[in-house]
Order: sequence, then C-alpha cells, then structure tokens
Amino acid sequence: MSAAVLRQRLASSRVLVVGDVMLDRYWFGEVERISPEAPVPVARIRRSEERAGGAANVARNIAALGGQAKLLAVVGDDEAGHALEKLLQADSVQTSLHRDAGIATTVKLRVLARQQQLLRIDFENEPSHEVLAAKLDEFRASLEQTDVVILSDYGKGGLQHVRLMIDAARAAGKPVLVDPKGDEYERYRGATLMTPNRSEFREVAGRWRDEDELAAKAQALRESLALDALMVTRSEEGMTLFRAEGVVHKPTVAREVYDVSGAGDTVIATLGLMLAAGLELPEAMEWSNRAAGIVVGKLGTAVVHPEELFS
Repeated sequence: MSAAVLRQRLASSRVLVVGDVMLDRYWFGEVERISPEAPVPVARIRRSEERAGGAANVARNIAALGGQAKLLAVVGDDEAGHALEKLLQADSVQTSLHRDAGIATTVKLRVLARQQQLLRIDFENEPSHEVLAAKLDEFRASLEQTDVVILSDYGKGGLQHVRLMIDAARAAGKPVLVDPKGDEYERYRGATLMTPNRSEFREVAGRWRDEDELAAKAQALRESLALDALMVTRSEEGMTLFRAEGVVHKPTVAREVYDVSGAGDTVIATLGLMLAAGLELPEAMEWSNRAAGIVVGKLGTAVVHPEELFS
C-alpha cells in the first residue's frame, strides 16, 4: 500500500481511547545559584508549556497522524481539567471527559533547566465509582462508531472496569489494544493485543537469559491470558511481536534519543490507527516502530506528524 493511499485510509479510521488522562506542565528556567535555605538549586522560571498526557497523549497522537480519535476519560471539575480539554480540542480530538467534582485532575509538573529535568511534582486522585459507571455506559454506546479500542492504563483508577470493557468490545467485534500497568495482568484477559515495555514485562514474567527464553515466557503469558498477540517494546533493542503464528522482531530506528517519556503512547496510538486502517499486525508494528524512533528525539510528551512518518 502506498503512503498516499494509507494516509487516505487513516483519515476515515476511528479509534476510541479510554484510560487515565493527565495534564503535563513544564516550567523552563535557569539555575545560577544554590538556595541559602537548603542545599537545592534555585530555578528562575522563564516560560511554561502545557501538554496532554497519558491516554490524552495517545489520542492526540492519533489525531496528529490524521486519524479520528475519541477520548473517554475522567477528570476533576477544576482548572486543570478545563485546560486539558482545551488542549485536546485544539488538537482535533473528540473529547468526552466525565467530570468528578470530588477529585483533582492528574497533573505532572516538571521543572527543567538547560533541557534537564530538576524535579517532578505529581497531583492525582482516583475517580468515584459513580462517574466510572457512567463512563462504562458511554463506552458501550460508542463501540458501534469505532474501529479499534485502545485502553491506556496509567494506574490512576480510570480503568476500574477494564475487564467489562474488553468483553464488551470483543463481543462487538472490535480489536482491543491495551497498554498495561502494574503486575496484575489477569485483568486484561481476552484483549487482542497487549504492549508492555521491557521492564513491565520483566516484572510479570521474570528475567530471561536469551531470545529463546524471552519468546517462551512471552508466548506462555499470551496463551495464559487468551491474547491474540503480545508486543514487548524493548527500548534500544526495538520491539518484538509474539503471536501463535510466530515471532516478529523490529530493531530500533531511533535517530537520536532525547526523551523517552510518552514513547509508549506513540507506539500504541500508531499501532491502533494502522490496524483501524486495515493493516495487518506486522506492518502496523513497522509503522509504530518508525513513529517511536521519531518521537524519542523530541522533548516530553510529543506527537509524530504524517510528513515525518511518511517521508
């Protein structure tokens, strides 16, 4: 398939993203002295930026590549939640943000000087069950108008009903891609594809001595969870896809690694969008590997644009 035809298909591809969203705030400054109050650097802030993070970054990556992204998530009824919604709308993401007045929107504040991160401060709460139940009802209603479902789990409580979501999507004939968190993978049983990174997979499966042992552990996990496929992203080692049909490995294509934060969002976003456009898993994986190689050369949670990916 030519790049031109693929880009046309992406424009009509619909991906529903559900999960934990956050507002990434960056304060950029300069450090010229140590505080007289404590042995810590004093950062004089010159400018600030805000970006959509977590599942919101997955959705904006899909939209940046020309796909149709709908984001279903829970935020607080606060300034950060409204700022996040504005950012997403500016990025052409269709948003359905359920507001929970009892929580604060998750915010990750990073202080940087000379392009180095000095400090990160996190603000986060878990949403109420009532709001999550309403989100589940909307999820079911949205399945008819979507081609692929992505569940982006950052462990913030937004995917308490993940098993019910997987079952509903599969019953509707929709592929379900999961970016997991933690070591309780049983909750993702029955998904089409799961995309743990190397350290996440090691936490669940244990260490391996060679590629054969990695493959054995990956296939055993895939079969035990009734997954169609398991893809382990392996940083500088690339990514490896495990299916009943065998193993496919793609070496990394990173030109220059500057910042790996958010790379997993780009991987699963590109993968899901390509599957929605009708590509088979190995070819979709090839495109997601290329996208990852581009995004790690950018600062913070970033996106890949068509002119970068298809050049």
